[in-house]
Amino acid sequence: MTKQKTINVLDILDQYYPVANELKHIILTHSRQVADYAVAVARAHPELKADSAFIEEAAMLHDIGCFLCDAPGIYCFGKEPYIRHGHLGAELLRALGWDRHADVCERHTGAGLSLEQIVKNDLPIPHRNLIPQNIEEEIICYADKFYSKANLKAIKTPEAICRSLAHYDTQSVDRWMAWHKRFAL
Repeated sequence: MTKQKTINVLDILDQYYPVANELKHIILTHSRQVADYAVAVARAHPELKADSAFIEEAAMLHDIGCFLCDAPGIYCFGKEPYIRHGHLGAELLRALGWDRHADVCERHTGAGLSLEQIVKNDLPIPHRNLIPQNIEEEIICYADKFYSKANLKAIKTPEAICRSLAHYDTQSVDRWMAWHKRFAL
């Protein structure tokens, strides 16, 4: 039996966010909020048999690609469109050998994005299904929507989340609402 390597999310985050600045504060705070909520969901619903340790790790890394994007409102001064932050983060994590964590990065945008949504909206991300594929991905994607990197003190209501997701289409709203019915604390 081969021993699985362990992941230190703070070391990985420090690798890409080495300076203690406003962006690092935002990423660490937002990621901790999402991780705490997602782990609480997993623990409140043992019937889901979700891997809480993985959820915490992956939630802490889900926005690792933000620094590569242009989103000055959250101190991101990269060159890529913000919609690509999940895909870019997935590339970073795959290069480190953390494929399962990378999948979370890539599939957390909106309530996940179907190939149909990506093509219809001409999004500059890979043309493939990017909808969460397992319970851990679903829980992290669900939890992420409650917290904004632009306002770290606010917790969004389900109604506000649905209004925001309606930007993509009703598929996203329906998917998130199904999770809300299943995962609500």
